[in-house]
Amino acid sequence: MPDNLADKICVPCKGGAAPLTRREAETLLSDIPGWELKGEATQLYQSYKFGNFQNALDFINKVGVIAEKEEHHPDIEFGWGYANILVFSHKINGLHENDFILAAKINAI
Repeated sequence: MPDNLADKICVPCKGGAAPLTRREAETLLSDIPGWELKGEATQLYQSYKFGNFQNALDFINKVGVIAEKEEHHPDIEFGWGYANILVFSHKINGLHENDFILAAKINAI
């Protein structure tokens, strides 16, 4: 099994799975530079800056390809020169290892 989060694959998370504890989330957070915990450690957030709208759009399109491949979809807000990404597992209303895997893959773009 890969040690690097970006090399792992998101596995489907069914409702009823226990979300990560704050301590577990903080441990995994060290593997995804630039991301922060939000909402009582139930969400991951990162804001990206770009020089123009097209670069932000290109980035978001790459995020979309990864999200579809992993079948794990972040909440995205973007516009001229920025992209804000919020990741969490909707079915468990919290964080799962899948969220950190997705964040690591986004960082690798």
